[in-house]
Amino acid sequence: MSQKFVGYAAEALGAPFVKKEFEVGELDPEYVEIDIKYGGVCHSDLSMWKNEWGISQYPFIGGHEAVGTITKVGAQVDNLVVGQTVGVGWVVESCMDCLQCLSGHHNLCAKAQPTIVHHHGGFANKLRAHKNWTITIPDGMDPAIAGPLMCGGVTVFAPLLEYRISPVDKIGVVGIGGLGHMALKFARAWGCEVTAFTSSPSKFDEAKRLGAHKVISSKDAEAMGQAKGTFDLILVTASASLDWDLLISCLAPQGRLHILGGISEPIKVSVTPMIFGNNAVSASPVGSPYAISKMLEFAVRHGIAPQVESFKMSEINEAFARLESGKARYRIVLEADF
Repeated sequence: MSQKFVGYAAEALGAPFVKKEFEVGELDPEYVEIDIKYGGVCHSDLSMWKNEWGISQYPFIGGHEAVGTITKVGAQVDNLVVGQTVGVGWVVESCMDCLQCLSGHHNLCAKAQPTIVHHHGGFANKLRAHKNWTITIPDGMDPAIAGPLMCGGVTVFAPLLEYRISPVDKIGVVGIGGLGHMALKFARAWGCEVTAFTSSPSKFDEAKRLGAHKVISSKDAEAMGQAKGTFDLILVTASASLDWDLLISCLAPQGRLHILGGISEPIKVSVTPMIFGNNAVSASPVGSPYAISKMLEFAVRHGIAPQVESFKMSEINEAFARLESGKARYRIVLEADF
């Protein structure tokens, strides 16, 4: 028996969001149904709304940083119960049978179902997700700020786990925005010496408030020169094309340049310096369910929260305009008001 949900949909590329009913079928036995309370607005929502990646379908209902309360559980759900506060990020389902899923790398599953790609997202009154991709929000965490952690938070946290970053390592963070500001907070709490790279001198004090021990202007040739050979890990959270050879020169031997921003242009690097430094260039998507859970636990333990601006979900068009303007500091959260 089908039922109707209500969400905010864009009927065409870049069209305003309007309230719309849509039908869903029977609840899958391994799925839960969530009454949405809060939804983060990620830059990926903006990209999908504008079809920047060529994979959007309309009407488009975005929202992949959803937090709410479970109202129904499928017959085969044994790890969650009605009434729990949970979150859902970029993925709502993976196959659970492939090598990646079986080894705990569910986020790399070739059949993973993104929450907002050919699927209705969390800018709605309800959302359904697989039991293994529905993550319990831990006690002590404010549900109103948990949404941005489900995608942006785990994106910057997962490399700290994946590459076994040590508290004595030196980490650089390029770009102080939606991802970068959380990277500074997590790296500082991890125990590392943290340096922020920014092209905006106005962000120097802000970067230090967010956790950076040092701040370097990426436009200051002398400062960049002094940073050469320094960093064990540089996280690139910006989406712009950069001077990649200059950044790689800032890596210590065996250091890694890790890209998290959605850079659309090919990256050109000189290989010879990387060979002599035994350096690596890598990238990663969002984290696995395990990484999300560990990230939330870590955030509660260390009092880490994203810096957010709040809107009502009925103000979704104003929220998207704010995000598109580049003025949001640093994540936007919509409160459901259906």
